[in-house]
Amino acid sequence: MDIIASYGTVLILIAAAVGFFMAYGIGANDVANAMGTSVGSKALTIKQAIFIAMIFEFAGAYLAGGEVTSTIRKGIIDSTPFLDLPELMVLGMISALFAAGSWLLIASFLGWPVSTTHSIIGAIIGFALVAVGSEAIQWDKVAGIVGSWIVTPAISGFIAYLIFMSAQKLIFDTEAPLNNAKRYVPIYMGLAGFIMSLVTIKKGLKHIGINLGAVEGYALAIGIAVIVGIIGKIVISRLKIDPKADKKMQFNNVEKVFAILMVLTACCMAFAHGSNDVANAIGPLAAVVNIVENNGEIAKQATIAWWILPLGGFGIVAGLAILGKKVIKTIGEGITHLTPSRGFAAELAAASTVVIASGTGLPISTTQTLVGAVLGVGMARGIAALNMGVIRNIVVSWVITLPVGAALAIVIFYILRTAFGV
Repeated sequence: MDIIASYGTVLILIAAAVGFFMAYGIGANDVANAMGTSVGSKALTIKQAIFIAMIFEFAGAYLAGGEVTSTIRKGIIDSTPFLDLPELMVLGMISALFAAGSWLLIASFLGWPVSTTHSIIGAIIGFALVAVGSEAIQWDKVAGIVGSWIVTPAISGFIAYLIFMSAQKLIFDTEAPLNNAKRYVPIYMGLAGFIMSLVTIKKGLKHIGINLGAVEGYALAIGIAVIVGIIGKIVISRLKIDPKADKKMQFNNVEKVFAILMVLTACCMAFAHGSNDVANAIGPLAAVVNIVENNGEIAKQATIAWWILPLGGFGIVAGLAILGKKVIKTIGEGITHLTPSRGFAAELAAASTVVIASGTGLPISTTQTLVGAVLGVGMARGIAALNMGVIRNIVVSWVITLPVGAALAIVIFYILRTAFGV
């Protein structure tokens, strides 16, 4: 029975509903990456963080979420075995979205920051295994993902450790922290401007058809870094602070400067996250819409219908507003005590790792990157500064994300097959 011809509109409506559900899960769980450190370091309140994230996540998702997205996220499965079985691809993508969204919802309720990318990949692997068999799965890509569980947090943790220790040595552990802050903070601001520009150029602009070459991209980022550094120097030099203030007072004022930096880096991370991770929800949805509209033909690239990007954007915003608090608390407060300077080090390290990963093609999870960076900052203060119970739960949740996503997708896939008589 040709279910695509018979139930085309119904399938698109179901796919749209589970696509929104998946985007909701991304908002509830993943947006904490951008905002958790700002809240934990008291640079922003939860309400302010959610409001800012809603604006920048939606802008990233809608403006830079991709004119064209690969039908099969990250090339994890080969579409060739499905060419004669398009209805299995449609039901599989719907079950993958529903499964991944369900797992994200469970993890968000528990306050676990898991990877949305790995959730959808696990779900896609699950349905492909039972639909056509293991030959459809690109196992080398799966191995790369498993490897990234260790590599990604390690890289970002190391970078965060270096940034935080440099700030300690150059500013906080000196006789005149405020004077040194005026000298060195503009350099940190320039570095943040450089990294955040690269994140936006690599992760955001390419989706709206602005493809800058490596040289132009770096030149633009350096230009922005210099401008940000100069503005920073002017602003900080104007700060009026009593030179006779004690060291604690000077520390507090230095932290205020880092708090402003944190908010800026969080906005850029939210924009980059929205532009990149909305594809986890809209990629499979676009695949379903395309297959139905092309009467069962599976195209390598799926053009995105006009309504799909705003659907993903609204889903992310809804999930963040309704259920985002728990994971924000885990990242911001659960792992280690954060101050604005520590939070800034973590945020900048996470952004740097995203740049390194997108340059080298390393499969990356923004969640794992940021958790690794927060761990690195905590490690700089010694192992006692880390909450090992929370860290253990987070690591367990990462490891079970792929198999749980796969298992849920298999169950839902069988239910859909039975329901549609395929």
